[in-house]
Amino acid sequence: MTDVIVHPSVARLDTQKPKNGLVSRYWLLATLVFMVAVFAFLRPQLVDSSNIATILRSSALTAIMILGLTWVIAAGKIDVSFMHVAALGNMTTAYLLAGGHGWLVAGFSGVSVGAIAGLFNGLLVAVMRLQPLIVTIATGGICASIAAALGKGTSIRIADPGPLGDFIFTNIGPVPVIAIAVAVLYALSWYAQEKLTFGHYIFATAQSEAAVDQAGVSVRNLLMLLFVFSGVMSALTGVLLAASLSSGQPMIGSSYFIDGLTAVLLGGMMLRIGKPNVLGTTTAILILAVLVSGSALLGWADYQRQIIKGILLLIGVTVAMRAVNGRQSQHPEAS
Repeated sequence: MTDVIVHPSVARLDTQKPKNGLVSRYWLLATLVFMVAVFAFLRPQLVDSSNIATILRSSALTAIMILGLTWVIAAGKIDVSFMHVAALGNMTTAYLLAGGHGWLVAGFSGVSVGAIAGLFNGLLVAVMRLQPLIVTIATGGICASIAAALGKGTSIRIADPGPLGDFIFTNIGPVPVIAIAVAVLYALSWYAQEKLTFGHYIFATAQSEAAVDQAGVSVRNLLMLLFVFSGVMSALTGVLLAASLSSGQPMIGSSYFIDGLTAVLLGGMMLRIGKPNVLGTTTAILILAVLVSGSALLGWADYQRQIIKGILLLIGVTVAMRAVNGRQSQHPEAS
């Protein structure tokens, strides 16, 4: 077993690691099981192997995109540029493929623009101490504009989805290979979050950056790392979407905005109450995917699904804010 040694000033802040009861910690998982049972009862097609594969595949792509966002928000910051970074990575890949470059060059370039965007966000937020919401709104707008410019306002067709296309659409039974890969990625991320000091410092940063600095960890470097990671994960999803859709879509990121924030904030209601975490994010992503698939089978209109997603987002924000206010009352010196 790995022992986690955390500086005492940080350990005092990371006190919300599960003191809550089993039901309160895992009710989100119970909700997922209940939703699957209800939708499957009403529409048995939900649990058809082909539909399960579709749900897991779409969930896997969303999970990659917002893994970095989960930790950025857990550290007390925000990144609303993630979906536009994904669009830029998507269009960069498609643009280079259309120009005759291979998947290796195009894919690497697509991920690289995400790293650059994340580094830019990190420098402005962590070094220049600008407000992350304003910064990422601005950088997101820049990324979206560049993505549109690459395609001159339209999509770019990709003739050959390449090896990534095979990777995305290959299944082992009803389970897509990409879903297995993402499950491994999230398992490693859970280990880093829960078993390494790295995870403790992420959560402690949201409560007191001064305490983390006093523990000998540079908050500036940590935040820069998190923003770069968020940018890379978003752009990687854009590259994968290029292979999945066989095209570059400049507006592709808009559909992920509400879903991404809802999954992260709603996921903060599981395990570490009020703190975004990878297991909670995974469960919330699956809830949203089951909601979309089940409601489509029942013939619900899109606006009905959006209303439910908006309600879930409000619930997540409310719980997150109440948790922050509660921690500040318990640790006034961290405010």
